[in-house]
Amino acid sequence: MIYWTSTVLISLFLILSSYTYLFNKTTIEGIRDLGFPDFFRVQLAVLKIIATFLIMIPIIPIQIKEWGYAGVGLFLITAFVAHLKHKDSVGILILLILLLVILIISNVYMYRLSK
Repeated sequence: MIYWTSTVLISLFLILSSYTYLFNKTTIEGIRDLGFPDFFRVQLAVLKIIATFLIMIPIIPIQIKEWGYAGVGLFLITAFVAHLKHKDSVGILILLILLLVILIISNVYMYRLSK
């Protein structure tokens, strides 16, 4: 139950985030304001969707799922650094840390379920 709860929460975040990266003007402008080019925003949205499928589909081998987890973890750390450097609100930073903790929980319980 812990695995699926944490995995669904991360997946919902990734899908919602991908949607806003592609279609929400405020988010698009915010990413530009952080200094990232448009092609990178689109690339991140596509990679988040791919990562969602990798971590959600049970028949995907663990070695492949690890790439999805690593990518999402790298994204969250990079987002934290970008928002910190941009001097954004503490709330965004706390949310990113919380999402990273949820991602780690999902990853740890994925391994526990595989044994």
